[in-house]
Amino acid sequence: MRITGITTHVVGTPWRNLTYVQVHTDEGLTGVGETRMLGHTDALIGYLREAEANHIAGSDPFAVEDLVRRMKYGDYGRAGEIVMSGIACVEMACWDIKGKALGVPVWQLLGGKVTDKVKAYANGWYTTERTPEAYHKAAQAVVERGYRALKIDPFGTGHFELDHEQTGYAVSLIEAVRDAIGPERELMLEMHGRFSPSTAVRLAHEMAPFKPAWLEEPVPPENLKALEKVAAKVDMPVATGERIHDRIEFRELFESQAVDIIQPDVGHLGGILETRKLAATAETHYMLVAPHNVGGSVLTAASLQVAGCTPNFKILEHFNDFADAEIKKVVKGAPQVVDGYFQLSDAPGLGVELDTDAAAEFPQQQARFDLWAEGWEKRDPTGAGR
Repeated sequence: MRITGITTHVVGTPWRNLTYVQVHTDEGLTGVGETRMLGHTDALIGYLREAEANHIAGSDPFAVEDLVRRMKYGDYGRAGEIVMSGIACVEMACWDIKGKALGVPVWQLLGGKVTDKVKAYANGWYTTERTPEAYHKAAQAVVERGYRALKIDPFGTGHFELDHEQTGYAVSLIEAVRDAIGPERELMLEMHGRFSPSTAVRLAHEMAPFKPAWLEEPVPPENLKALEKVAAKVDMPVATGERIHDRIEFRELFESQAVDIIQPDVGHLGGILETRKLAATAETHYMLVAPHNVGGSVLTAASLQVAGCTPNFKILEHFNDFADAEIKKVVKGAPQVVDGYFQLSDAPGLGVELDTDAAAEFPQQQARFDLWAEGWEKRDPTGAGR
């Protein structure tokens, strides 16, 4: 079996463009992969067009390791977010083909499952007025859908510092959310990597009474020493990793023992096998894995393949019940959250199929995610958060 070529499809929404890649073969099997890019979708499509000619066409889709190695190192330049995301789309599509050809789910090819269900946490549910009352109501809706965990960034447009008034307001939002969901559900606290170490520590202490399940990206991701300062002074799990695009770059993070939970994005890290390898290394450092997952249903399905065979897997992020929920229709067999969990699929490959006709109903947009703009949390294309 050989790859004959690829096709790309961009599904657009006001705040995210989802890129789907179909890998076609000379035996009629087609696999699909997906990633979500922020502001670099056209660059990704351009890279994939070159990679198709240089590396992909003519390759054996079963030889996943070889294809990833050639795409990563065969152009000599150091692979960054765009290249690793392109690799991820093609890589997961090859696993999809391999699973379909053999009649087994991808998790079966990676060692077999260690669980039948995977806990989910909701994100994107707070696209409402930024008030305690509105957040309380929105959080209750998450609970009513059966979710047992959710995540929120309550800090507005804070950057490095957060003044007394804004700190108090953020606390009031978290207090309202915790009241809405009760003490037994997990509440993840997101900082989006925009505070100084001292501010992050102070805010963590302010939030401690509400029992956050983790403190996510408290400081910008480039400075590991700053993260170590925070980890040494807070009494809650620290999570990070969504903006690291090469598993090799996790090495210093592992050595520092500064985090308890790593958050690789399967769609940015080079795909399913790269993430599984990273998870195995994390296990040797007694760290849990909770992938960053802000894509659509194909990326969710790929992340679930990793979850199914990973003993140290904690939980999977899910946007698509609340943010741009209509895009679920572009994927047949889209994973669903029932009573707070995804059920692991036994379907061959990734267990999903892209509906290209449905995808065409969502043309590419000038999607942005400007964390520094007032009202960003609403993800409103007509508002300042745009």
